[in-house]
Amino acid sequence: MSDTIFDAWLKRQLQEGCALADASDLLQLAPMSGDPPRNYLARFRCTGLVRDAGGAIRESNEFVVGVSFPASYLRCVDPGGVVSLLAPHNVWHPNVTFGAPFICLGHLAPGTSLVDLLYQVFEIITYSKVAMHDALNHDAAAWARGEDAARFPVDRRPLKRPTTLVQSPPQSIGGGHAHVS
Repeated sequence: MSDTIFDAWLKRQLQEGCALADASDLLQLAPMSGDPPRNYLARFRCTGLVRDAGGAIRESNEFVVGVSFPASYLRCVDPGGVVSLLAPHNVWHPNVTFGAPFICLGHLAPGTSLVDLLYQVFEIITYSKVAMHDALNHDAAAWARGEDAARFPVDRRPLKRPTTLVQSPPQSIGGGHAHVS
């Protein structure tokens, strides 16, 4: 049996998510199977940090995230089941479990939109959003505390391309002609 409310919500997520990806130089969004789709792959081409096998912290410029909306998503949220960091596995951030796919976005309310999730993931990857008080990766939190705060965020570009305003010349009121009777 189909849930018409959930299906309508999923269709809106598809529209809004694709619109964000179309307006971004840093995000590619691929809806997966289903009509409407419940699962997405998001590829972020922005700067984030990884820890290499030798222990050095270095920049990386591609991150892949899976987003999945279970049937109960509008009523309750299992934060571990909605967003998964698929690649790379060595992301270095206090709110990402090192070597595992879990990324903590903080409290997620039921029905949090796809666009909001994508922005939150982007903010974590770029170190625009960091929660040190409740870290999943305590080593990354200790490392970040020791860094110069001016280093963060590591990518300052916006997720969505800025819109360009076009100004038209001022127009006279009433077409420029006065009629006297």
